[in-house]
Amino acid sequence: MADLTQPPDIDEALRQLIEQPSYGAQVLIVTARMLEMDPAEPMSDRAGGLAMTIAIDAVLGTLPQVVSDDSVDRATRALPDLAGDITRGEAALRLRAAAKDLG
Repeated sequence: MADLTQPPDIDEALRQLIEQPSYGAQVLIVTARMLEMDPAEPMSDRAGGLAMTIAIDAVLGTLPQVVSDDSVDRATRALPDLAGDITRGEAALRLRAAAKDLG
């Protein structure tokens, strides 16, 4: 529990805020986590779409619509190429790398 008798450490709060991934990056990370549940399965558009839908709802569901829309747009623009004969595990690795680049 926080010590309410002391003023908050503003520098620490700002550091934590700056180090947190953006909402768009969080969507990509959660999408990757969903795909990692069956890493050996082949990647498909259906699996990717379902994982992304769940991630968007989990990460952005309580945010204002304008923030959600912007974050979805950023995540979508950062999506790596997931086409071809890859597994969901490989797709998850690519999503995590894209999330890191997105910040």
